[in-house]
Amino acid sequence: MRKIYDVVIIGGGPGGYVAAIRASKLGLQAALVEKAKLGGTCLHAGCIPSKALLRSAEIYANMKNAEQFGVVVPEVDFDFSKAQSRKEQITEQLYKGVQHLMKKGKIDVYEGFGRIAGPRSVLVEKSGDGILTLGAENILVATGSRPRSLPGLEPDGKYVMTSDEALQMTDLPKSIIIVGGGVIGIEWASMFSDFGLDVTIIEYEDRILPLEDRDISREMQRLLKKKKVKMITNAKVLLETLEKGNGIFIKAEHKGEEKSFTAEKILVSIGRNPNTENIGLDILDVEMDQAFIKTNEYYQTNVPNIYAIGDVIGGLQLAHVASHEGMIAIEHMAGNCLARLDPILVPKCIYSNPEVASVGLTEEQAKKEGFFIKTSKFSFRAIGKALVFGNSDGFVKFVVEEGSSQVLGVHMVGPNVTEMISGAGLAQVFNLTAMDIAETIHPHPTLSEAIGEAALAVTGMEIHM
Repeated sequence: MRKIYDVVIIGGGPGGYVAAIRASKLGLQAALVEKAKLGGTCLHAGCIPSKALLRSAEIYANMKNAEQFGVVVPEVDFDFSKAQSRKEQITEQLYKGVQHLMKKGKIDVYEGFGRIAGPRSVLVEKSGDGILTLGAENILVATGSRPRSLPGLEPDGKYVMTSDEALQMTDLPKSIIIVGGGVIGIEWASMFSDFGLDVTIIEYEDRILPLEDRDISREMQRLLKKKKVKMITNAKVLLETLEKGNGIFIKAEHKGEEKSFTAEKILVSIGRNPNTENIGLDILDVEMDQAFIKTNEYYQTNVPNIYAIGDVIGGLQLAHVASHEGMIAIEHMAGNCLARLDPILVPKCIYSNPEVASVGLTEEQAKKEGFFIKTSKFSFRAIGKALVFGNSDGFVKFVVEEGSSQVLGVHMVGPNVTEMISGAGLAQVFNLTAMDIAETIHPHPTLSEAIGEAALAVTGMEIHM
């Protein structure tokens, strides 16, 4: 007799396993089906391992500049294998933590490929062990995504990589071309540059980080140039020109001309595709939007007991978004209704060196939505803690509604800004004004003083600029 659960979750990433924990805390009997390892892409091939390597790159770059702090290091060397080993140790520790949470919540975990077999059943194809059928009052699809590739630029194990293959490198190349100047591409460019590689970014849009505020894009481009990263925008990679041999050769069209590029390897970083194939969605005629699953504000599909969250529904493909979506979906299954997730209120972070963080509308978006706006910027060069850190590049920018000074967006580039953006997010959740933030006491000396100063600058009342 098959076991029947209140909810069966297909996919054990940060959307799926967080949803399972919320279900457990609400008294629902939950099962989680995962084809690889709990934690998903985020833990094993994304957020955590890439940040571990970024930290190693940052430490290496800092050590090369240690003398300014009075630390004299005769010779700084880098062992990439040890950095990879540290990355694996961190991942393994967190993986064991997720396993513990599943046991603590009495959540049944099934290893295998999950597939919807009907409105209330899920098949689990276990490697070498046949097929298991689970009964489900509700089904939550949280199968995540995979790196997108280009025809002719698929990973080949030697010259062409996506982020998946890059994370498993055993040796660093001397040079690399990165196709794509979005979030992931910029993180890898920053990392490789700090490791000492010759880095070239080819971006199709008119600027790197095209979804960020234009001032942020410009500043990041300036700072990457300081690190000797080469960038070409408004450029289309000519796939048919790719040649492999002693490294790679490829051309890109830029302003009507063809430009040639060579490097030891090429990294394709052009976004991610949802994992929605072969999981049984067609059996129930689940409504799709191209490759993405369509849902309502509670992440419910057109089939009432089938829900979907995370990268498979499109929108913001971020781990913290998937986790929150998972909690909303589970609460809805339990008969509760959490407030809908407003994408504008989601903090977005880029873990390059320096970092980028933002929440709310960009200046351009605010104008398009019809707001009459004011903007302000405050540089980290005037912040004592930034000078103490030896990293004073960047700024905090506010976008506010003229008249009311209600905060519409906050955008930052600089040291440790990913640790400061949540406060700005809270300000937007509660519709605070720039003056509300300015009247919040920001301790001295901290990097967060730049937020207070930028808020004061909206009315021309900044102190240290």
